[in-house]
Amino acid sequence: MKKRSKILASLVLAGTMVLGLAGCGDSGSANGGTQSGKNSDAKYQVGICQLVQHEALDAATKGFEDALKDKLGDDVSFDEQNAAGDASTCSTICTKFVTNDYDLILGNATAALQAASAATDSIPILGTSITDYATALDMSDWSGTTGKNISGTTDLAPLDEQAKCIKELFPDAKNIGIIYCSSEPNSIYQSTTITKYLEDEGYTVKEYTFSDSNDVAAVTQSACDASDAIYIPTDNTAASCTEAINNVASQAKKPIFAGEEGIAKGCGVATLSISYYDLGYTTGEMAYDILVNGTDIKTMEVKSAPKFTKEYLPDRAKELGITVPDGYEEISAE
Repeated sequence: MKKRSKILASLVLAGTMVLGLAGCGDSGSANGGTQSGKNSDAKYQVGICQLVQHEALDAATKGFEDALKDKLGDDVSFDEQNAAGDASTCSTICTKFVTNDYDLILGNATAALQAASAATDSIPILGTSITDYATALDMSDWSGTTGKNISGTTDLAPLDEQAKCIKELFPDAKNIGIIYCSSEPNSIYQSTTITKYLEDEGYTVKEYTFSDSNDVAAVTQSACDASDAIYIPTDNTAASCTEAINNVASQAKKPIFAGEEGIAKGCGVATLSISYYDLGYTTGEMAYDILVNGTDIKTMEVKSAPKFTKEYLPDRAKELGITVPDGYEEISAE
């Protein structure tokens, strides 16, 4: 909670500067940010930095906000900013949050968490949609807590179970291509980890990486040309380019197993996924404990999703002649 008298005094002494600062805020929104429900009279001000707009991250942000609104009502306001996939914009956004002395910062996706971590070592930071905190924060000795002003939730699905799903869906496949963005450490971690599990299942595995959205289609084509099936981890750039990926993969008649539901809906046949809304909601409950109950974030364990669900898209499975075993729930394409 902030000392409003100090803020009011600053406004009185620098009245003309207020307009200038407001202009800077508008400029930030034009660079990919949007402001949501900001209320200067609220007891708690929370900054949300979301790396990019797509279904999974949007759901996590909504779950986070809903949890805090359910518990705090009008006592909490949010400054929700979207970096449009640019890590440097994440840094600008988080610096603004620190300058405004917000009570808590949410970093939605790895680059957003990293930017918040670089911006402050005192304001509590929660991450969500983070694959691996040790990788994101460059921590070699991971114990489940960070020991610093950071905690949150992880969206990492059991990669060994995902490999088993691929085996039961594509038993006759020989070569698996993994497509991901080379600038996302979360995707590198998943690819490295699941490669071992896929090799244990008897597959030959090759990575196909793109640096940004501009070469997604070309990389997907290369992967389809050399692979019997494709795996895409929880990659934010891929999640934003599912239409381009689907255009190539559907023409090549190559099935895609996705690391999360949003990518599966956009271009995949199946997934072993979590509810990102529930993940965000859990993160919001953690925020409440920090803001209201005074829980020490340094000792808060990073939480995992409580449930993973096997899902498939019946229309795509039928088109590709894939027989889906029992235990998968039907979902619809976007």
